[in-house]
This record gives sequence, C-alpha cells and structure tokens, in this order.
Amino acid sequence: MSSYQKRTKDELAQRIAQDIPDGAYVNLGIGMPTKVANHIPADREIVLQSENGILGMGPAPEDGQEDYDLTNAGKQPVTLLPGGSYFHHADSFAMMRGGHLDICVLGAFQVSATGDLANWSTGEASAIPAVGGAMDLAVGAKSTWVMMDLMTKTGECKVVQACSYPLTGLACVKRIYTELCTLECTPQGLRLIDLVDGLSHAELEAMVGLPIATA
Repeated sequence: MSSYQKRTKDELAQRIAQDIPDGAYVNLGIGMPTKVANHIPADREIVLQSENGILGMGPAPEDGQEDYDLTNAGKQPVTLLPGGSYFHHADSFAMMRGGHLDICVLGAFQVSATGDLANWSTGEASAIPAVGGAMDLAVGAKSTWVMMDLMTKTGECKVVQACSYPLTGLACVKRIYTELCTLECTPQGLRLIDLVDGLSHAELEAMVGLPIATA
C-alpha cells in the first residue's frame, strides 16, 4: 500500500517560489497564492505586484506590525520592500493587461489537461461570482501558474479533460502546483514535473483519471 505525505500549504508555496527566476515580475492571486510571498529565496530579486496597485510587495508583516492601509488584493496586510511603490488601480490593470508581468500564480476550481482555466465561478445559483482580475492576468501574464489542491473535498480531481465550470481563459495555464505533484499543461496534454515521495506515477494517473507523460 502506498505511503506518501502531502505537501503542506507552506511547502507548496515554497515549491512554487523556488521555480520563480531571478528578476521576474510576479502577481500572486487571492487565497493560497499569497503564501508564496513568504518564501521568496533571499538570493533572488523577485518583484511582486498586487492588482490593487502595489509593486515591490514584501512578505506578511510580523504580528503587531500590520498596517491596514497597506494590503494586498485579498485585503491581507503586507509589507513594502525598499524601492516599492503603490499606485492607481487602473495603472495596475494596465500593467497586467500590457504584458508586463512574467508570471501570475492563481487559484483554480478546475484546470484542463491543455491549460484551460476555470477559477471565478462554479456556476451554482448560490455561488457569488468573483472574477476580479483573473481574466486580465490569465491572458496578460507571460506565464500562468495555478496553485491548488489536486482533489476537491468530495474526492473529485480538479485537473480534468475539459472544464465544466465557466472559463476564465483558454490554454493559458502552463503549470499546475498541487499538494501531491507538479504538472505541465501542453497542447498534447499533461506532463509530469514532480510528485511527492511515496506516490507512484501510476497512482497519480489513477487519481487524475488522465494520461500523464513523463519527461
């Protein structure tokens, strides 16, 4: 019987942070992706952008040092690194739509094997649509990465052959980072980048229900 340990949310954030190259301009989406800011390697200059108008965003402040005039798009208090700035919302969206971001890290409800993204609505009548800047980021950033749990709370895989939820963008996701594996989305389907110790390739394919090519 397989024995594996899932990545914690912080381990997953650290896994993503280690893949961000030096000099990159990066947007971190609301929710889980905001944790990535706390794990940026000290030897890299990575400039974080927040859609509510921050460039040069730092990690979360220490307890008691919060400044609620300085928050990210999820209304969480953040810090501003030396040389950082804040500006009008419209300028922030011009930055996002103009192709000035190298990477955006977003949460998702579903991602298809070829990189279609659904992350703003489940389509349920009781759900509150929350598109925010996701559509602008998905098509405006040079590379879109998704950070999410692989499975739903009811045991369904969020990586699918075709999204059943309303789409945010088509073929925009390049990588999927989860608590069990890292996957690449290609026009030919999924490719495995890594998986946690103790989990086999065959077991992962059984969970996902789709073929996953190896490097």
